Amino acid sequence: CNECSYSFKSSGNLIKHMFTHSDEKPYKCLECSFACKLAGGLKKHEVLHSFAKPYECYVCNYKCKTSSCLKTHMRIHTGDKPFKCSECNYCTITSGSLKTHLRSHTGERPYKCSECNYSSRTSGDLMRHKLTHSSDKPYKCSECNYSCKFSKDLYCHLRIHTGEKPYKCRECSYRCSQSGHLVRHMRMHTGEKPFKCIECNFTTSQSGDLKRHLKIHTGEKPYKCGECDYSCIKAGTLLRHMKKHWRKARLI
Repeated sequence: CNECSYSFKSSGNLIKHMFTHSDEKPYKCLECSFACKLAGGLKKHEVLHSFAKPYECYVCNYKCKTSSCLKTHMRIHTGDKPFKCSECNYCTITSGSLKTHLRSHTGERPYKCSECNYSSRTSGDLMRHKLTHSSDKPYKCSECNYSCKFSKDLYCHLRIHTGEKPYKCRECSYRCSQSGHLVRHMRMHTGEKPFKCIECNFTTSQSGDLKRHLKIHTGEKPYKCGECDYSCIKAGTLLRHMKKHWRKARLI
């Protein structure tokens, strides 16, 4: 190459390399405005417009469109978590997840709702929040009356009917229908507790546990007894309280 010190065995590779020194992008997608410098890049992009998912996981029935997606997926089975947080012991399988996690340390919430003052750490959280401003549930189950706002939620729901549990624990015989359930389960084996209280030293493996714990600091008691003025933090605690009223009613 007369622009740098790179050298090649074939003229074809030199021609491809020369595009790196140019802004020219001769390979253009017919479906959208995407353009790139190499034919291989266009070929990979065109898969996104097709329904083809040529890459298959040999452990479960997961399929995807690109080899990089399959490589990331395989980390679920291998337990490999190469992306590590410099602030705590959190580690994850994708760089995007680490970037999102770091916002829990910085407090950054770049995604803002245009309807209210809600803001979030991820675009997905904002998308789900926006549906609270709408009652539309376009995705419906053909087996029961379940309906939802996201296609992925319907896909996960259908596993209830099929009994499919593609996610397997490598430490024990546990299997589940959703990857998120497997992530939570694995914390039982690793002892990881990524959810930390900002008011005290409480840590937990479940976000729901942290949410309930924070009510201790805020004084919020959303579960109220319909028989007396008792209120509490947990639904289970209210249920135990209600049994006292039921026992008294049977004695009368």
